[in-house]
Amino acid sequence: MDKFVINIGRQLGSGGKIVGEIIARRLGIKLYDKELINLAARESGLCPECFERADEREAKGTFATLIGYFRAPFTGYEGGNTNNILANESLFRIQSDVIREIASRESAIFVGRCADYILRDNPRCVNVFITADEADRVARLRKRHDCSEEEARAMMERIDAQRASYYNYYSLRTWGQAATYHLCVNSSKLGEEETADFILDFAGRRLHEKF
Repeated sequence: MDKFVINIGRQLGSGGKIVGEIIARRLGIKLYDKELINLAARESGLCPECFERADEREAKGTFATLIGYFRAPFTGYEGGNTNNILANESLFRIQSDVIREIASRESAIFVGRCADYILRDNPRCVNVFITADEADRVARLRKRHDCSEEEARAMMERIDAQRASYYNYYSLRTWGQAATYHLCVNSSKLGEEETADFILDFAGRRLHEKF
């Protein structure tokens, strides 16, 4: 079987990473999420904290503010100012190189990190966005973080806005918009295991593979 990649974008609390882990386990391949931070840090010789500060956070600065405003009108994005935009773009380039290197040597699943855009010229990619009903997202976050409903909703709004700003700025695409991806799926409708089944079936058809 030729190498392939499944890229997963996700709303906070949608269970997207869990679904990715199920798929990775079934296929016997690796899932890369936070691990990319350490890999990129080792590659560059910089400390992991440098990448953590820039990881899927809001892309700021005047230009980024305009991009975030026009590209993510539904996220409630509010821009800001920073003197680190060039440094953040350098970190993004380093992480992008790591993603491309992994994809060139092995089949993998990437969660977030603009991997679908970074690998846009790779014909063996399947790009998926996972959502969930708001009540399920709130319940999942309350259980995970032991927080109130209000805190969970605030967390959803804040982090999804950050992810949208980051994605829209670096990709000039629209995070969460159906046209950006090959497949969008609501994990509340099937549950985590069956959502993984659905994605695997779609990926197999798109890649002409039997998973």
